[in-house]
Amino acid sequence: MKLGIVGLPNVGKSTLFNALTEAGAEAANYPFATIEPNIGVVSVPDERLEVLAEMSKSEKIVPTAIEFFDIAGLVKGASKGEGLGNQFLANIREVDAIVEVVRCFEDDNIIHVDGSVDPIRDIENINLELILSDLEVIEKRYSKTQKQLKGDKTLTKEFELLGKIKSTLEKGESIRNLDLNEEEEKFLKTYQLLSSKPIIYVANVSDDDIENDGKNNKLVESVRNYAEKEGNEVVVISAETEAEIATLDPEEKKMFLEEMGLKSSGLDKLIKSSYSLLGLISFLTTGPMETRAWTIIKGSKAPQAAGKIHTDFEKGFIRAETVSYEDLVSSGSMVKAKELGLVRSEGKDYVMKDGDVVLFRFNI
Repeated sequence: MKLGIVGLPNVGKSTLFNALTEAGAEAANYPFATIEPNIGVVSVPDERLEVLAEMSKSEKIVPTAIEFFDIAGLVKGASKGEGLGNQFLANIREVDAIVEVVRCFEDDNIIHVDGSVDPIRDIENINLELILSDLEVIEKRYSKTQKQLKGDKTLTKEFELLGKIKSTLEKGESIRNLDLNEEEEKFLKTYQLLSSKPIIYVANVSDDDIENDGKNNKLVESVRNYAEKEGNEVVVISAETEAEIATLDPEEKKMFLEEMGLKSSGLDKLIKSSYSLLGLISFLTTGPMETRAWTIIKGSKAPQAAGKIHTDFEKGFIRAETVSYEDLVSSGSMVKAKELGLVRSEGKDYVMKDGDVVLFRFNI
């Protein structure tokens, strides 16, 4: 799954990306320092893996991962090709969800493309460009479908949906929260609309605001209020500090976080929130060779999950021997969990849960 890190120039996007991936994307104090989207694969933090690996005496741990794209900064007029608008919009069309970085700190040494720090203005500018880009796509599709409708009445439902989307966009509203049925959702996916993508906001703050999660920062509070109305989440991060933390080894990182009174880094929160935003969960496998987390879409059934390990597992699926992570840990071992009757035998209709520890039985 791919997440695009977006924002206006100089809000801390590339610094955040560097921290996430330690990939060394250029972070410079001028607009459009990022031109090609930098791509980094990031492990999803999962404390359960170490516990299971210790229990199974595993040789290695394999976490699940997601991809982050650092996309060029957006400016007003992007939908008309301003700045790197066309390239920005093409790149963001390829991602599954948006991580929108907004600046919530004052610093005279770092220029702002609009001359002042105002995160709500920045959010609305970006959202408007996405909406305008979508409106251009939908107007063309609407006009084409309207003509085709005269000779093909099967297009009626799609035409009605296009009208609903067009009306929403013309009001200046994103369509990610539009109430659609299953059939309409399928149509929507074919349009690849930017404002339909799920979004999470990152409030980039100074070091002083990290410990209290930005609660004394009026700019952060304004972003939280805005996101709450949309039903979206806000993660508070100091991108500069996170970039420093990312260079530390695990023990140093732990000490640093403890000194700052933090249980986990802002990046860990962001990665977990992004994983959840995409509607993903993890099931776990463990044994002497490895302990591993596997990514599946929430609502997946056991055979689909088995197919993530190998297509043969799904084709020849018999059953899934399943125990929850909590039950396994409280039992102390898989043998004990079986003795206590905590290991279940689940069939083809079982809907997987996050943290299921599974052994698949199959036959081909």
